[in-house]
Amino acid sequence: MRYLLAVTLLWAFSFSLIGEYIAGRVDSDFAVLIRVAIAALIFVPLTRWRGLPARLVGGFWLAGALQFGITYLCLYRSFSVLTVPEVLLFTVLTPIYVTLIDDALARRFNPWALVAALVAVGGGIIIRFQKLEGDYLIGFLLLQLANATFAAGQVLCRQLLARYPVEQPLHRFFGHFFLGALLLALPSFLLFGNPAKLPQTAVQWGVLVWMGLFATALGMFWWVKGSTQVDAGTLAIMNELHVPAGLLVNLLIWNRNADLPRLAMGGAIILASLWLNRLGRKSAAPQPS
Repeated sequence: MRYLLAVTLLWAFSFSLIGEYIAGRVDSDFAVLIRVAIAALIFVPLTRWRGLPARLVGGFWLAGALQFGITYLCLYRSFSVLTVPEVLLFTVLTPIYVTLIDDALARRFNPWALVAALVAVGGGIIIRFQKLEGDYLIGFLLLQLANATFAAGQVLCRQLLARYPVEQPLHRFFGHFFLGALLLALPSFLLFGNPAKLPQTAVQWGVLVWMGLFATALGMFWWVKGSTQVDAGTLAIMNELHVPAGLLVNLLIWNRNADLPRLAMGGAIILASLWLNRLGRKSAAPQPS
């Protein structure tokens, strides 16, 4: 779980950096493309092209296209029709998608994992809930697609690594993940990007480079690696921890107003869902005769 916790902290800083320096200032398609391109430059030179199961390689290309391509392109577009509180509220449903997709791929149903995910979602809603205003249906649908593809990508990677064990370490074929993401990120920028809104300051370029190296390259690598070391219920709940973590970072560094009682209550509920999931796993485990 230490990998997932480390990535949660990385991504908590990323939300604030995007909001402060990138959103509304730099073309969103270009921001996504740069993040993917930097990560690809890190991993592709290390990538093996032979001696790997074809389904493993193809699956990682698909996971990259889903988890980073579709997810982030939809996420950035949702800001054009939603307020920030609405975006944050609609992203709390990701744990449910993780649980349902993992059960579907494994052809099983784990009620404890689903209940724990619902509890975690409840904690996220307590923290993030704001009154919804205006026409938000399109934004809601965009974010549900983003939630579903982000969940599908991480579950797919987890299942692929379990089904096709190889002697090569993960970093020797993780470049395929970012090549899959480039299949969508590059055409999207060429078709819809705005060259007039490229980064104009050293700070904006610095944020994009930081995001590419740490939040994207290292973050996605650790997230996939960490997902193989926990059960699906814990993975689902970890998708919700970015909510209190992101708020705390924003509060401590940028001194934004936050409802501390709601933050504490929602965070406690999310942590309690981890305990609930662990309790469910113990009760479902076969007892020695």
